[in-house]
Amino acid sequence: MTAGSGIALGLPQNFRAAGLLPDRGDAAALPDVPGRAAVLAGSCSAARQAQVAAMARTHTAVALDPLAADAEAMAARALAAVDADLAAGRPFLVYSTAAPAEVAAVQQALGREQAAARIEDAFARLARGLAERGVRRFVVAGGETSGAVVQALGVTALAIGPQIDPGVPWTTSLGAPRLALALKSGNFGATDFFLKALEMLR
Repeated sequence: MTAGSGIALGLPQNFRAAGLLPDRGDAAALPDVPGRAAVLAGSCSAARQAQVAAMARTHTAVALDPLAADAEAMAARALAAVDADLAAGRPFLVYSTAAPAEVAAVQQALGREQAAARIEDAFARLARGLAERGVRRFVVAGGETSGAVVQALGVTALAIGPQIDPGVPWTTSLGAPRLALALKSGNFGATDFFLKALEMLR
């Protein structure tokens, strides 16, 4: 079922009144998901730029450059750049977030649709590569990026867990391997959203 959050907020009480939904004090509890953590940021909103800058001050941050390489090469370069962090179990950030002038230059060179498709393909390849290397906790920023990552990882259903910031919860995938996913669009979340999300799973 999909709808606006205003409609969704009223549904649980209706289900309880009809005897279809029992009261549960642990409804937001999620199973523990051990494994490495990665942040993938694809949106270029002002909020996203601030979130990327905040995490980059204390963690490895790798930028994807769609003008320098195709999707396969971008993903391969990013995987190589975070190899030491993966080995040490440290969270890291891979992003395509850029200032408006940089985004415009990429779109002018490649075309708007081709630029977006190249970035989404790179994130999809990167997500699969990270999962193969033991990453089980993904913070993914950007609507199109989230869709590309979820599809690449074969996720078809999610259990909704605790809220990180208003409108953005942690979730876990159903099936194996179990993944923890925080999926959000452009302007959601505070400046420290990435760090806050990672801290919640410690």
